[in-house]
This record gives sequence, C-alpha cells and structure tokens, in this order.
Amino acid sequence: MRVLGLPGDGIGKEVVGSAVDVLKEVASDIELDYALIGGCAYDTTGTPLPEETIDKVKKADAVLLGAVGGSKWDKLNHNLRPEAGLLKVRSHMKVFANLRPVRIFRSLLSASPLKEDIIDGVDLIIVRELTGGIYFGKPRGIEIKDGVYSGYNTLVYTTPEIERVARVAFELAKKRKKRLTSVDKANVLESSRLWRDTVDKIADDYPDIELNHMYVDNCAMQLIRDPKQFDVILTQNLFGDILSDEASMIAGSLGMLPSGSIGDGTGLYEPVHGSAPDISGTDMANPIGAILSAAMMLKYSFDMIELADKIEYAIESVLSRGIRTPDIAFGAKEIVGTKKMTEYIIDEIGGV
Repeated sequence: MRVLGLPGDGIGKEVVGSAVDVLKEVASDIELDYALIGGCAYDTTGTPLPEETIDKVKKADAVLLGAVGGSKWDKLNHNLRPEAGLLKVRSHMKVFANLRPVRIFRSLLSASPLKEDIIDGVDLIIVRELTGGIYFGKPRGIEIKDGVYSGYNTLVYTTPEIERVARVAFELAKKRKKRLTSVDKANVLESSRLWRDTVDKIADDYPDIELNHMYVDNCAMQLIRDPKQFDVILTQNLFGDILSDEASMIAGSLGMLPSGSIGDGTGLYEPVHGSAPDISGTDMANPIGAILSAAMMLKYSFDMIELADKIEYAIESVLSRGIRTPDIAFGAKEIVGTKKMTEYIIDEIGGV
C-alpha cells in the first residue's frame, strides 16, 4: 500500500505527521513517501505543483494531504497561488466526488454552539462535486474597461459531470438510510436546472432511494435548524464548499472534520480545515480531522474497514475522557497540544 503524504503549508505538516503516526500504528506495512504542494512548493520550485509531485502522485495508491495556502502568497498570480496547486492535483488525480462526513461524537455535544438536543445523533455526509463548476469554468479573469474594473467567473456543468457524482451519492445512500437531498439553486440558475433534471433521471435507477431537492439557502438554514433530517447531501462545487464548512460547527470545530475525494483512480484524503498559519508551529492544531481522513483512506481506498473503525473508536475513547485540543476545550479535563493528542490516540489504539 503506497501512500503519498503532501503536508503542504502551515499546520498541514503537523497534522499529516499525526495521521502518519496513527497509520503506522494500525498498518505497519504501509509504504510512505512525501512530496511538495502549495506555498512551500512555490517557494522551493516556483510552482505550487511541481512535476516531481505529479510523478509521485501517479505511483501512489492513496494520497494524504494536509493543507495549503496562507497570506504570504495572497498577492501571487492565480496560477501560482497555493490553491492552484490543490485544484491541479485534484484534476490530475481525476477525483470528482468529495465526501465530507459530519458525525457528532457524544462527548463533544457541549463543544458545538448548537443545542445538544438538535445535534445529538447527527450522522450525515456531504457529497460535493469537485472538478467542475465556478472554480474551474472559463472564461474567468479581471478586466478594466473605461476605467472600471470587473471580475468574472463562469459557472458551467455538463450532464456527464453531474451524472457521475450523482451516482456516487446514490450508491452511498444505498448503504446508509436511503435518503438523498440534492441541493441546488434551480429557481435562478440554469446550471442548477440542468443539475436537478439530471439527478431526477439518475434517480430512476435507484427506486429504493428517497430523493428530495432543496435550494441551497434553505439547506444552509436547515443544517442549523434540524441537521438530523439529512443523510446524504449532494451538491455542486461552490455550494458544497460552503455548506460543509457550516456543518463543521455541528461537530464543534473545523478541526474535527475529515474528507475524502474519489473518482476514477487514486483517492485523495484531507482534513476540511485550512493551513491556519497563525497557529503553525505552536502545537495547538487539532489533528483529529487529519487522523479521521487517514481512517477514510483505509476504508475507501484499501477496504480496511476494521482498521478504520479502530481509529474512530480510539478517538471516541480519548474524547470521552475529557482530553481536548484548544479548539474543542469546552468541558475539558485536560487540554493538550497536537503531539499529545496524537500520543493519546495511539496509546488507545494499542490498548484496543
């Protein structure tokens, strides 16, 4: 099992290190390699995604990513910014469906800003289309005409792009509670009308799945009002980016959420959070999102469900003892840093 680590920028290096240590504990035969991506890659090679990294990605069975970006690189041209490297690696890997599970650990009910009776029992997954939509559409740019600047982006989807990610969502729903909510803005966007029509056609192949459609603004409200109504949420790139960050507050912190991106080949796994340069190097980062991303990798890329469950059980056990990183410190009996939290989880795995 060849795993490529792409630590990236900021706290990415720290949380990937934690995830790798946990992987070594549960699966010692994993073969690890590393490569550059993002701002650190630009500083070293002049590009956010070097050819050497692309070559290593092609040889890997799965990729574990930390985070990219930071204000240091904000003034670079679009194609040189760290985020461009992330978009390019997703494109090279042909991953098109981003899976973002949101499950509340009972011991963290008090860490969420939402009332406990609203979030207790939440277990949903957001399926976000990853390689289309407004992030990739052309034309795009900034122009000046008659002394006035204008910035523009293009939101475009094709039927095949929608069909393939919809099938991923329907297949997931089959293995869960058989409920699928497709989120769009079909009342004002032509691209969303095509999205809705296409999802309806795919639904004909899944008569046992309960499908409903919801406008994105309503979905944003419903995630806060009654998140337990959702099982699988399917949506386009931009909406999924925003909704999954909103959903992180159900779990108590952005640092708790993992994600996995799948498609036609190698899977890409990464925590939902960003590079957080303000706490980089301070040992304050929450490694759980990255560790859970490694568990998703074991589940979806290597079909090692028991090992993935072992990691999740260890995390639940550590949290139930009141051990917390600063971002989830509500009700903590002991507040620890990145390294110590990782050590506790590894010790718990060893004792399982």
